[in-house]
Amino acid sequence: MQKQITTFKPRKIDRSPRLDTVLMVEKALFRYKSDKTITQIWKLLPKKVMWTTFTTIINYLEYSGKIHVENDKRVTWLWDPSGIAKLVGKRLVVA
Repeated sequence: MQKQITTFKPRKIDRSPRLDTVLMVEKALFRYKSDKTITQIWKLLPKKVMWTTFTTIINYLEYSGKIHVENDKRVTWLWDPSGIAKLVGKRLVVA
């Protein structure tokens, strides 16, 4: 059974991730979609990020519905704003 994240509870870390770090991680996750695991993506980031900061960002993105982490730790990108806009325009989804 898949786990469902209902609340975002970041671990106690020294510092919170900056916006540019979150955007860099989002871009990498979008680029690799379901091809790589969390650890592989972390190692391929253009700038070094502490592991705890990276996992906090992963937890936040999963909570916000942009990604889903599979059982084998592969990341699936879910967020599609243009697709949602089309569905809202066709009145298939209520925004």
